Amino acid sequence: VQLQASGGGLVQAGGSLRPSCAASGGSFSSYDVGWFRQAPGKEREFVGAITWRRGNTYYADSVKGRFTISRDNAAKTMYLQMNSLKPEDTAVYYCAAGFVRAGSLSPGFWGQGTQVTVSS
Repeated sequence: VQLQASGGGLVQAGGSLRPSCAASGGSFSSYDVGWFRQAPGKEREFVGAITWRRGNTYYADSVKGRFTISRDNAAKTMYLQMNSLKPEDTAVYYCAAGFVRAGSLSPGFWGQGTQVTVSS
């Protein structure tokens, strides 16, 4: 599966963005998918994931209640609705496909990142 993320950008604190991740090749609907992020000087961290079978969602505590993941299997696309953005959300956001384990995503495939910058 090849993944292509897009839709990042620059937004003021309190604003919203909706990055998306389009898949090609493979069987997108057979994988759980999700997002990770990496801020400068920090390790890559899990943001959220959605399962392929039931659409169950899982989120990091830092984004719970502000971010929402959704997927359109027919369009082979995943979305990350980001509301009430904070400067600490600034990072490169990566989409990934794999399987959910213990509330997080074990990725087998990575997309390239999309930059999200939140100004204060």
